[in-house]
Amino acid sequence: MSRYEQFKAVIDAWGRKDAAFVLSKMADDVVWHMAATAKPPLVGKAAAAKFLEGFGANISDKPGSVRWRIINHAETADRLFVEGVDEYDDVAGRTITAPYAGVIEFRGDLIVGWRDYVDYQTIDKQRLGEPLPAHVKALAAQ
Repeated sequence: MSRYEQFKAVIDAWGRKDAAFVLSKMADDVVWHMAATAKPPLVGKAAAAKFLEGFGANISDKPGSVRWRIINHAETADRLFVEGVDEYDDVAGRTITAPYAGVIEFRGDLIVGWRDYVDYQTIDKQRLGEPLPAHVKALAAQ
């Protein structure tokens, strides 16, 4: 199975809000930069679980509320590079759209490093009800 297929399974599981599956694909010592330049990393599976619980609680339970997709990817033996759009509907009915790039590192079949590069200010503004800027809409429409 390719690294892309392994990661795609994680994305698909999160689309179902299946945090247990997502966590099962992470090493106990995972280092996850869920917003690499905006926030300190989550270190360890317990920290990742706490984040997923809080993040997931803000996502609507309606089917199709998570529309996370990969636009482009490249991989080496133990590293996957992705460009994509993380889009979801929150519990208040707002759509949050975040184009991003990420680097996912594997040890065996487990994720040991995960760095997402995303503009967190764009996410925060949408959470406050501001519209998505036209240039970000264009990126997300790829």
